[in-house]
Amino acid sequence: MRIVVLDNDRSQTDLISQVLTSAGHICHVFQTGKDLLGQLRKESYDMLIFDWQVSDMGGAELLRKARERLNDGAPAMFLTTSSGEDDIVSGLDAGADDYMIKPLRRSEMVARVQALLRRAFPAQNGAEQLTFGQYVFETRPGRLLMDGHVLDVTHKEFYLALLFFRNIGRPLSRAYIHEAVWIRETEVPSRTMDTHVSRVRNKLQLKPENGFRLVPVYSYGYRLEKLGN
Repeated sequence: MRIVVLDNDRSQTDLISQVLTSAGHICHVFQTGKDLLGQLRKESYDMLIFDWQVSDMGGAELLRKARERLNDGAPAMFLTTSSGEDDIVSGLDAGADDYMIKPLRRSEMVARVQALLRRAFPAQNGAEQLTFGQYVFETRPGRLLMDGHVLDVTHKEFYLALLFFRNIGRPLSRAYIHEAVWIRETEVPSRTMDTHVSRVRNKLQLKPENGFRLVPVYSYGYRLEKLGN
């Protein structure tokens, strides 16, 4: 999952990024609320972890503005140096889903993050079958069916298609697609991604008469649109 992390202390963001990257997530870190909110206008994220006492913005204000830009249902966890009730109550009242008290403990952080993500995105954690209209994704074997017929798709085509269906109606940037599908491959030529998208469009017959349309978003990426009811 893609997690955005905010803390004025670079050593804290480095620690969090290291721990969560080791657990299989992708972390983007920021030192100011302004920079983080600017990034949320451009990219999609699945979770927010932030210091309640960030220097340039109050915790409640930051959380409110971030919620407007985060993926639907994305959990938020705040960090505090105080074990007193004031910050904790304020953060939970503002709508945060959980909190941790510094100094952070690695194993506890992984456990809390995984629990929040499981709760927020149950379909993406251990589900063996996901259905979107006439399309059925069997995640464990990596098999894709359309109207009951198995489609001949590669591993990357399967996960690229699943990424689009999990984000119907949401524009996905090339950077997001790259990180989600190609993961550790640092250099992916633009033409390679376009070719994979074209194959997914053709193999899944993503065209208006079938109720879906996979379209480019100029100078940004791609979006899968669901047509009709």
